[in-house]
Amino acid sequence: MIILGATPIGNLGDASGRLREALASAPVIAAEDTRTARQLLRALEIDRQVHLVALHEHNEEAASPALVERARDEDVLVLTDAGMPTVSDPGFRLVQTAVAAGVAVTCLPGPSAVLTALALSGLPTDRFAFDGFLPRKAGERDRFLERLAREERTVVLFEAPHRLAESIDAIARAMPERRMAVCRELTKRYEEVRRGTAAELLEWAQTGVKGEIVLVIEGARPALTDVDAAVQQVLRLKQGGMRLKDAAAEVAEATGHARNALYQAALGHPPA
Repeated sequence: MIILGATPIGNLGDASGRLREALASAPVIAAEDTRTARQLLRALEIDRQVHLVALHEHNEEAASPALVERARDEDVLVLTDAGMPTVSDPGFRLVQTAVAAGVAVTCLPGPSAVLTALALSGLPTDRFAFDGFLPRKAGERDRFLERLAREERTVVLFEAPHRLAESIDAIARAMPERRMAVCRELTKRYEEVRRGTAAELLEWAQTGVKGEIVLVIEGARPALTDVDAAVQQVLRLKQGGMRLKDAAAEVAEATGHARNALYQAALGHPPA
């Protein structure tokens, strides 16, 4: 069968007993990086000869059929560099191919940066969404965050440390009052979780934060009014002397509608 093995995201002590057993016995290991897999075997003091096969984002589609056929006769253990295969890591296409071919797939549960950050965030965990990495280009990222501002579930994202300050600034503009947590170096020696609004976290992010980063953002409040009624609220506040931008932000926070959507609608909408 195909065996998906969750590997430590930092602390080697998080390697499960089942993972250790699979590492010690699987005849084939398909690894995102074979060098990292060998390092893991050495770190866990597993001294054996094993057939290692590279399985990464550039070759997964081509390599999957042969691995699935091999899994008909012997176990193929799938590893990524850290965490759960298929979750923002290779493995999904392999599982798809195995399912289509009728080859069994199982999973050795274990470390996950997504779930660890969610649990530590202090934000609601009953409903959440994972959206991978934020878009790299500023325009695409801003449009993504505009849509995200309407998401009512807690959202978990990955981000590269060198883009953190720029992304926190963009989140502060799209969701100025929304709570969030920035989780750094999870399960490692210098694990750190910073909580607050994006505006409150921006100065810290600009100091040059390093390490693996996970962002957790509070969901939007459920919309209590329809969009036309919300726009009318914005216009009434504007008539009362408030700047349109501030009025849109206040009504967005109260109703759950996106601030920019209310602002744009109010620009060309006469008051009732």
